[in-house]
Amino acid sequence: MDEDKKISYFLLGLGVGVAAGLLLAPKSGEETRQLLRSKADEGADYLKRRSGELKDQAGDLLERGKTAVQRQKDQLSAAIDAGKQAYRDTVSGRADETDPANAGV
Repeated sequence: MDEDKKISYFLLGLGVGVAAGLLLAPKSGEETRQLLRSKADEGADYLKRRSGELKDQAGDLLERGKTAVQRQKDQLSAAIDAGKQAYRDTVSGRADETDPANAGV
């Protein structure tokens, strides 16, 4: 189950639990308000903790992506340089073959 669904189910469960608690628990108004505050605080703490974890995961993923892009960039640059050098070698070799000074050699 992905994280978005877990959070959604948690919040849904929290709401259902609070509603059931209000309807079924024979508590005074003050006790009910304290229960509501407690559950709201639990939900807020959970969301803060999960948002921090998700932020850390996103940062890690971003760093891995940057590293992968840099690696690909370096490989592409090396391939381009090798291609340029091969072209220069080929052109240089042809110039030697067509040079009249080297014709008798």
